[in-house]
Amino acid sequence: MLPKRPAGTEHFSAEELAALVTRDTMIGVGGLPADPIQRVDHELEPWEKRCHALADVLDFRKIVNTEEKRCGVEALGAEMGGKLSYYERWIVAFANILFRKGILTPTELALKMKEVESRSNEG
Repeated sequence: MLPKRPAGTEHFSAEELAALVTRDTMIGVGGLPADPIQRVDHELEPWEKRCHALADVLDFRKIVNTEEKRCGVEALGAEMGGKLSYYERWIVAFANILFRKGILTPTELALKMKEVESRSNEG
């Protein structure tokens, strides 16, 4: 799938078009007003590492590939995506994709979340 050329850029050179590409244009919210991106290096939290490992397993098992994950994150839209952290967006995208594929139901996910919550409250 080729990206759609932005309106008004019909006469832009390849260099001028390349200058338009930013992180935001790559995740589907380019051109929308937003604060500058805060880039902060930090050690990943254990749940973030698990989320990344889950992405690797889903891709390795050919259940959810990188393109599906990207589309799933973009489908959240700017408003929802702006409220979630990087890995929270991944988690929501994975859940939605697994629901759509019939691999997981919202009820199954809710029951598992309740089970995990009760285990964490015990300890």
